[in-house]
Amino acid sequence: MKQQNEADNFLNSVNLYVPSESLYSLLFNFLKNTLPIVARRYSSAVSEMEQTILLPSLLRDMPSDEVWDCEAAEETCKDLFSNYLMLKAIRTTVESGLIRLDDHKAKNNIALNKTLEPLLDTDPEALFHFHVRGLFSVMSDLTKKTQTLTEKYMDIIGIAN
Repeated sequence: MKQQNEADNFLNSVNLYVPSESLYSLLFNFLKNTLPIVARRYSSAVSEMEQTILLPSLLRDMPSDEVWDCEAAEETCKDLFSNYLMLKAIRTTVESGLIRLDDHKAKNNIALNKTLEPLLDTDPEALFHFHVRGLFSVMSDLTKKTQTLTEKYMDIIGIAN
């Protein structure tokens, strides 16, 4: 329902007349997957997490059930509290842009860039689409992780969802 309201707001803001339901459906499907909407969805999930988790310290030493694929994430996200801090930091980056990473994370990014070198010789448009698909996938995954962390906190304090 929220996504439909976002589509309605967009249509009203550009004074676009939609003559048929199929065109509206097509436009809605396009809009729900735009980068600003995906970023806003993630930011909203983190805001809801912050509003729900009133005592983040309860998350300390609570093991995370999530399986993180990245070695750096395993090192920095050992418990739910670390996940909470990471998800908030990512939201800040999504909303404010890139900031300089600390030395440890910068070293991991250099290693990641080395594995992407073969992709740099490909068609720029294909490379762009590859990265955008990856970004959408990561943002969707982070949104789900944020919602899962919020639900776990609710379980910890004994509130049913």
